[in-house]
Amino acid sequence: ACWKTYLGRPVTDMHRSHAMGVLGESLRGSRPEEALQVLEAHLALSRRYWSHDENLVLIAQTNVAVCLSSLERLDETLILRREIYAKMVALFGVSHEGTIIDGLNLASSMVTLNLWDEGTSFLRDQLLPPARQSLGSNHHATLNLEQNLAVALYNNPESTCDDLLDAETIMEGVVKRRRRVFGPAHPDTLGAERALSAVREFRRRVDSA
Repeated sequence: ACWKTYLGRPVTDMHRSHAMGVLGESLRGSRPEEALQVLEAHLALSRRYWSHDENLVLIAQTNVAVCLSSLERLDETLILRREIYAKMVALFGVSHEGTIIDGLNLASSMVTLNLWDEGTSFLRDQLLPPARQSLGSNHHATLNLEQNLAVALYNNPESTCDDLLDAETIMEGVVKRRRRVFGPAHPDTLGAERALSAVREFRRRVDSA
């Protein structure tokens, strides 16, 4: 209904552009292929007519990246998320919460594509220091970064015993802080506890091998 309201307006009309983005997002859950076509068209229009509004273009890019990820077009997702993160750093700096969250998305894409070393280094050296300094150790983004680092260390087929111990230590800290900040029944706390159990079980198997 929103899209039909503005369909007849010029392509340069901001309300029409916004309605196009809403349409793409609404289609993503049930018809992702169609959603991608709409979102890519919305991104192209944003770049053509509102290139001066870099934040608007970034939002459109992010929507395309999310849709590509849902379609498991992972290589394309990685390329776009690299571009998004680089733009966020240039616009807002490495310590901005939005930059850190986009960095987390990029790191997740790296790990999903088994880029273990790059993902681990990116999380540990580039994302976590500014997150801890600007957001604090108890912030959900910082905790998510730490958990992703532990998962990357744990899932890396070339991980050493020291890597596994590091992953366990990280997850112990994450679980402790999630329990304190969010409570023991929070879904993120429960997820962290499951991750910690998995790391411990894997370490036991490695030690007994």
